[in-house]
Amino acid sequence: MINIDDFKKIELKVAKIIAAERIAESEKLLKLKVSLGDEERQVLAGIAKYYDPEGLVGREIVMVANLEPRSLAGYESQGMLLAATDIASGEPVIISPVKETAPGSGIK
Repeated sequence: MINIDDFKKIELKVAKIIAAERIAESEKLLKLKVSLGDEERQVLAGIAKYYDPEGLVGREIVMVANLEPRSLAGYESQGMLLAATDIASGEPVIISPVKETAPGSGIK
């Protein structure tokens, strides 16, 4: 369990996927270029088995924006997208806003 003060440290924001591609060295990872409104970032996500990169471009996601960068498969990931795990199929389901939201908008 974490307390409310720890939870408040997590910065969740809406991001728009502006480019997506497979990573040749990995069966699991996709490299996403996302817009947070005033900045662009690279985010790696382990969803390659379930999502086509072309179908993700233009989609809005929710991401952890203040996560320390991490190197995966030789690439830097500058955040983490949020996804649920469907209990029936075990597949990841990307969390997205219900209606169009400006990139960079905070999640409260």
